[in-house]
Amino acid sequence: MWPEMHLFADGIPDRARTTALRAAAEPLDGPRVAGLARIAADLGVWLIPGSVCELGDDGELFNTAVVMSPDGEPAASYRKIFPWRPTEPWTPGDRLCVFDIDGVGRFGLCICFDSWFPEVSRNLAWLGAETIINVVKTTTADRPQELVIARANAITQQVNFLSVNAAAPVGTGCSAAFGPQGEPLGHLDDSRPGTIRVVLSGDEVHRVRRQGTAGVTRPWAFFRPGDRPVDLPAYRGSIDPTTWNRD
Repeated sequence: MWPEMHLFADGIPDRARTTALRAAAEPLDGPRVAGLARIAADLGVWLIPGSVCELGDDGELFNTAVVMSPDGEPAASYRKIFPWRPTEPWTPGDRLCVFDIDGVGRFGLCICFDSWFPEVSRNLAWLGAETIINVVKTTTADRPQELVIARANAITQQVNFLSVNAAAPVGTGCSAAFGPQGEPLGHLDDSRPGTIRVVLSGDEVHRVRRQGTAGVTRPWAFFRPGDRPVDLPAYRGSIDPTTWNRD
């Protein structure tokens, strides 16, 4: 997997960025995604080439992560829900995305600033994701805080969490992977280009959810029969205890 917008140029002035992105945008059934699918098939791998600039049916620009299977078929796509405003010109997406790899597990997708909204990771985990993949293009000084958020998402949702950031000279690097108790699985120490290889275990995710983080904490098993819904004013909704518990 590669960072957010890895296939697109950088260093474009803000005033020209939207024009340049629009010139590069294609629908997902265009030649760019077809070419990426061929690469996945030729190599026999699952491929997440960061995200691409998707042209919507009504001319919208979406920042879209795509997943290619070893068969050369598009397996999933996800439009970034929380663009980094006011800098990014993207139309926000409105749907979460999980996908399955047979014999491996279920994965959830999010892009960069999405990770700052715990609702995204919470609902990806609720949808069954054992691993959340966060492709990132952080060029700013808040990468240390972003890594804290990545680890916190792993801990609070009891998932594997992968934060894959662009390297220098574009991004601030420091990509990292965390396990379901927040344990570091692999990381890059600085902004230089590099590769992380990690072994992910869906079984470990389910073990932690059953037995608890550090053997004690089980947020996915909190509610009991008869518990009342929890009002969430910011969402004009509630947590339904009857649908909360996982594992």
